[in-house]
Amino acid sequence: MQAVLNTQIATRPALVQFDLGLIDAPAAISAHERTGLALGRDYALHGLTPPIAHLYPQSPLQRGWLAARGRPVRTPASTQVEQWLALRTHAWARGRSFEDIQLTPHHLAQLDTTHCPITRDLLDDSSRSVDRVRDDAGYAAGNLAVMSQRANRAKGQRGHQALADMAASCAAGPITRIGGLTEADWERLAVLSSFVTPLSHEDAAQIPLRVLPPNRLRLFNPVQALQALITRQLATPGWSARLSRLEALLPTDALRTDFNRFLLALAPRVLAANELQEPHQIRWALEDAWALPLVLKRWTRFALQLTPEQAESLVERAAAKKLCPVHIQRHDDATDGWALATAGYAA
Repeated sequence: MQAVLNTQIATRPALVQFDLGLIDAPAAISAHERTGLALGRDYALHGLTPPIAHLYPQSPLQRGWLAARGRPVRTPASTQVEQWLALRTHAWARGRSFEDIQLTPHHLAQLDTTHCPITRDLLDDSSRSVDRVRDDAGYAAGNLAVMSQRANRAKGQRGHQALADMAASCAAGPITRIGGLTEADWERLAVLSSFVTPLSHEDAAQIPLRVLPPNRLRLFNPVQALQALITRQLATPGWSARLSRLEALLPTDALRTDFNRFLLALAPRVLAANELQEPHQIRWALEDAWALPLVLKRWTRFALQLTPEQAESLVERAAAKKLCPVHIQRHDDATDGWALATAGYAA
């Protein structure tokens, strides 16, 4: 690498000076400028032109792009790479933290979905957005979800409690739609936010699962992880046998009785929609079943008999026995790279 850079110095010293600064002169430039230079370099290495808003002479992003334009282009940029660069640019321009070790194009590809989990609208390139679920955290793996731009704008900077208050306002009437969202939409936003909000076990156990956790979202509250694991069972064949094996992991007869009472309330609502074929329709049927008061009442009775440690252990044991239809990964530090100390802003 040093030999290549030295060759370039003879022909383009001014541009290469910035390139060297990315590696060898950390004290000479600010962290914001260094990030912009690296971002511009990555646009060039993927054969892409940065957004025109950043193509002005004083822009670190433009300087990094110009410095690296002469290098061989890597493999043509995929849609995920373009999205990754756009998201990094969006975060950099607003001073937001972006964790770039785990948050890769591959990670972003795993977040994609056909329909907005909040409004249930069909998504296309013009309506899709990637949102930080927790606004006081940065762009990091585990804190992102794909949703419609409409839902993203309505959510704004609201946290779990503020979103729950919006749902309650719609329910109280006479206005049934606020910010373009219905009561059900606001409820789904509130539940989505609750997943990444540390709550007491008692509070988390009383939240209906009005939206299933999007892929790769980190769940902070063990009882909600158990709730999602059990609910997802009904989306795939063989769920009855898997839930029987899960029931066998419960430590007492009282828990097993209440677990079965909960399933008797939940399962019929889902089975009524068993003619559904599309994954998103099955998902919605599972979520809508949680709107029924009896389902939540029986779940809460069961869940409050568990401790957070027991709920977490059940999830881990179920995963070890392959009783979960989706992959589960434990994170000892769920907020690693989230920049919570700076409210999600770059240091």
